[in-house]
Amino acid sequence: MSAPARTESLAELERLVAALIARGHITEAELATQQASTDRASPENGARMVARAWLNPEWRAMMLNSGTKAAEAIGVNMVGAPPLGVLEDTPGRHHIVVCTLCSCYPRAVLGYPPHWYKSFSYRSRVVREPRAVMAEWGHPLPDNVELRVVDSTADFRWMVLPMRPAGTEGWTEDQLAALITRDVLVGVALPKLPA
Repeated sequence: MSAPARTESLAELERLVAALIARGHITEAELATQQASTDRASPENGARMVARAWLNPEWRAMMLNSGTKAAEAIGVNMVGAPPLGVLEDTPGRHHIVVCTLCSCYPRAVLGYPPHWYKSFSYRSRVVREPRAVMAEWGHPLPDNVELRVVDSTADFRWMVLPMRPAGTEGWTEDQLAALITRDVLVGVALPKLPA
């Protein structure tokens, strides 16, 4: 998008927000609260959810039943966000999340999506060649592992619950959360132990 087009789009957005405020559909305070909540969102939220699931079977069951409830239980504001589903990786299945139409992403839990997630190249290639994409990202998967690509949409968002790495027995929630990156939470990477 060119600079003049961006400037015009921003001006249109500002006019829309002003009209919504003028008509009483939203207040400046509500807008500021929502913006602050969005700015606080980061992959650390999803990492905490995963680490807790690795340590607590009841939490894991609740998270798999409702990612939204799990996010709210750690203090993430999910009001107005689409429902959040959690895809559990197993020894025989690995999940990758994509939005094939645009960039639907669980922002409340993972923060802003990375530029590559929104790119046409990622969105099209991960559907056609998920195994090749994983290998290019340094995470080749064995042929006997099913790769399941799941579409995140405007109606339902997804994140991945990866398998807990071997050698992490006795680790704390904080130590485990440090293994989980944004890329792990959308399935293009695997948790790695520190070198």
